[in-house]
Amino acid sequence: MDPVAWRLLNDFQRDFPLEPEPYARIAERLGIAQDRVLRMLGQLKAEGRVSRVGVVFRPNSVGASTLAAMAVPEAELERVAEIVSAFPEVNHNYEREHRYNLWFVATAPDAARLEQALARIGHRAGHRPVSLPLLAEYHIDLGFDMNAECATRELEEEDELPEAPSFLRHPSDTALIAALQDGFPLLARPYAEIGARAGLGEHEVLQRLCQWLAEGVVKRIGVIVRHHELGYRANAMVVWDVPDAEADRVGRAFARREFVTLCYRRPRRPPDWPYNLFCMIHGRDRATVLRHVETLRHDAAPPELRHEVLFSRRRFKQRGALYAHG
Repeated sequence: MDPVAWRLLNDFQRDFPLEPEPYARIAERLGIAQDRVLRMLGQLKAEGRVSRVGVVFRPNSVGASTLAAMAVPEAELERVAEIVSAFPEVNHNYEREHRYNLWFVATAPDAARLEQALARIGHRAGHRPVSLPLLAEYHIDLGFDMNAECATRELEEEDELPEAPSFLRHPSDTALIAALQDGFPLLARPYAEIGARAGLGEHEVLQRLCQWLAEGVVKRIGVIVRHHELGYRANAMVVWDVPDAEADRVGRAFARREFVTLCYRRPRRPPDWPYNLFCMIHGRDRATVLRHVETLRHDAAPPELRHEVLFSRRRFKQRGALYAHG
């Protein structure tokens, strides 16, 4: 890849400039013209290497979301996956190597509507989804340092967040969230365009984003990449059966590894689903991912914790979450 494009993808996944002309600031840092930055991002989006440029909200700080799994007979999988992906509440939908072979993320404006969506999905698909809502997060921002797969990261202490409605302080917040969910426009002044869509001024959009970042409602703002298209073709969800009293310690140990892109605790669903700690690993091949799993086994201490590695087989859908459905 062009070295400048690589820097654009790697260095601007977070800390995106919150100023009226952010692409001009990025161009200045890269030593190129703003027009080239905009053309490059447009091309990377067209190639599928970039999903969007925009905001990543903290799970359940705006709306409600859950990870869900289905056990689908192989002969029905494509039909069921198509049904599931058609729901606007579903933003990610993958086939994985397991008896529970279809995994999707669903998001809705609130918990009641999320439950209704899951019930509709189960009815239409003919298979009941197992809902595994987030209980604790150790690392969730979807950032991915492509230069430091084996490094460790510093973790920030997470503050307790109040219920999501407390963040909707202004009547225009819902309109702003809707304007943000498809990403920033590739225009010289994207915040002005977002504001026009939400009935806000450019300064007010910037002020609101700064506030949400400071409060933790927004995890990061920047370029959101697609790992598979960047050559990280081995995508595995690794699930662990960790004693509940040890889950926070082990989760934080896992989250310090740069090769772990997500790490969180979810409920067990006995007897079929005994696992409570989840982490995502992206590697260029299966062998690399399995080596990383061995590293995590030793981080867990004791390393004999029961676990399974669910490699992704097919991606049926991947997009940013929709908090407002048209």
